Amino acid sequence: MRIISGKYKGKKILGFDIEGTRPTMDRVKESLFGMIQDKIKDSVCLDLFAGSGSLGIEALSNGARKCIFVDNGKIVLNVLEKNLSGIDNYTLIKDDYKKALNKIDEKLDIVFLDPPYSLNLINKAIDEILKRDLLNDNGIIICEYESEIINCNLDTIKEKKYGNKFIRIYKK
Repeated sequence: MRIISGKYKGKKILGFDIEGTRPTMDRVKESLFGMIQDKIKDSVCLDLFAGSGSLGIEALSNGARKCIFVDNGKIVLNVLEKNLSGIDNYTLIKDDYKKALNKIDEKLDIVFLDPPYSLNLINKAIDEILKRDLLNDNGIIICEYESEIINCNLDTIKEKKYGNKFIRIYKK
């Protein structure tokens, strides 16, 4: 895995082989960032369930002002910290996603949600983000999932299938 464009283009990302994670494939990431390119510059991003941090680092590489990375797996956090070496403008929260959302005190422009598929956490995470009013008025939430049924009060602005994965982008 690598960062595919921008300031950190070519940076190798560790973590493709951590048990329980499934990093976003380069071709999916390239397509995803093509869809949101006009929203990245100067944005504040949240990479919830960050794993390797690939999505948040890609956003920073392409001009995001800041990214907040959240994860709580010990092995994953070790890899994430290595991947963040040499990266600017980020905050790392080492906690459960609900507790982490309580620690965020700024509005978010872009939220990446790619939780472990088997836990069906997308609906719960979106509910918490909206309940805490963390999303800016024109903010987007990007969900990567396999078969989870997502029910939220946001507008779907894009959906695309890649093999057995889906990317859905919601706007407030």
